[in-house]
This record gives sequence, C-alpha cells and structure tokens, in this order.
Amino acid sequence: MLAKARGLAVSELVIDLEDAVVADRKAEALGLTVQALAVGGFAASRVAVRLNPVGSAWIDAELEGLAGAAVRPDSIVVPKVSGPSDLSAVSCGIAIQALIETAVGLAAVREIAAVGAGGSLEAVILGYADLAVSLGRTAAGAGDLDLWLAVQETVLVAARAAGIRAIDGPFLTIADVDGLSASASRAAQLGFDGKWAIHPAQVAPIVSAFRPPAEAVRRAREVIAVLARAESHGAGAVEHDGLMIDEPVRLAALRTLALAGESAP
Repeated sequence: MLAKARGLAVSELVIDLEDAVVADRKAEALGLTVQALAVGGFAASRVAVRLNPVGSAWIDAELEGLAGAAVRPDSIVVPKVSGPSDLSAVSCGIAIQALIETAVGLAAVREIAAVGAGGSLEAVILGYADLAVSLGRTAAGAGDLDLWLAVQETVLVAARAAGIRAIDGPFLTIADVDGLSASASRAAQLGFDGKWAIHPAQVAPIVSAFRPPAEAVRRAREVIAVLARAESHGAGAVEHDGLMIDEPVRLAALRTLALAGESAP
C-alpha cells in the first residue's frame, strides 16, 4: 500500500497506523512508515501519519519513532481527539491535525481548534464513521447528507475562528460515485478546504468538486485587478459590472485562486 501510495499526486497523503493496521502488526507498520519517509519520493505535496489514539498502547512508540525519524512527516493526525489536553499529550515538534470523531470531541471542537492559534494545530478533520457511532445514528441517518449539516457547520466555524484548515471526512461507499460527488460538492460549497479520500478512485471526483470553474478563476483575477487599480486611486471599494466590490470580495477572490492552485497576481 505504501508503494502504491507513493505515486499519488494528491495534496496530502495520510499513512494510517490506526484503523488500517491490526493490533499485532502496529510496530511493524510504524517501522515500515519510518522507512518509507526516509526513502521519500512521494508524489503527494505533503505526507502525514495518523497515529493511534491518546492513551492507547501504541501512541508512545509512534511519537518516539516519528519524532526521532531521519525524515519526519509533515504532520501527525490524532484520532478521536476529546479536548486540548490530547493535543498537549502528542506534542513532539511535528505539526498536528485533529480528528473530530466523538460526541465529546465535537462538543469541545472550539476549544480544540483554538490550540491552532498557538501554531501547533494545522487543521481539524471531521470523521464521519466513528462520530456516527458515537452519536448513535442509524445507517440511514449516517448516509443522509442533510443530517450532517449542523455538525459540518460546527467544525467549520471552529476552524475558521481559530484560523486553521477544516477538512471534511471521507465518503465511505467507494463504488457510489454520485454520492461521493454530492458529498464533496456540499463540503466545497460550505467552505471546507478539502476532503479525505479512502481510495485512489475517489481522488478525481473530490478534486473536481473543489477546483473552481475557469469562469470563477477568471472573475477572481479580474476582481483583484480592478480593486488594485481602485486602491491606487485612493478608493477602497468600486463598482464593477453593476456590483460593488470591496475587501471581502477580494478575499473571496484570493481563496478562489488558492483553490485553483494560483497565487495572487
């Protein structure tokens, strides 16, 4: 799996030491991960490692192994985060991402995200599978996009208030391309920064959902250029194509360009 993942040109690759590895092979998986990081050559822009939960039998060895590795991951993903103390427990000089996948963690997500203001926490990630169990949702309830809206908003607002990224969790039915596309489009429209994939076949639909259309990118460039000209003449807002554009519109345009992989002109 590590060899296959090496060629995936995604924004971030997450090597999973938790749910993907049975108990009696945890140490072996950690060793293989440390070796893979040292070899490098990943096509992904970033490589993260998902640890086992704080308090588990494996977390100490994982932190020690990754912190002392010749090549460290770009970040560690901490599952089932229940509060800020969980993040303190894994502090090892590597950036952190927090998985919100329990009712306790969801209730404390604002306090958890606030750790990001100090620089150690980069993102909060919504974990649907475990959270559905924690909330007691039926299979039908867990599969209904609309029933997750309040949870998505809660995680998103906490991340934005803390100035960190908000990542939507994976869509678990690999063969349901239409369901995946709908889920990814919902997350993109809400304002999430990305969405996890659990299979290479899911990457293209997710990228398509988050990539702004060409017209939106053209419009974003135009808005930034118009406002730059207006600013040079001492104006902070200006009418353009019948609309009043100002700083909030410029910030939205910058986000559009960032999602398209472009820097500001």
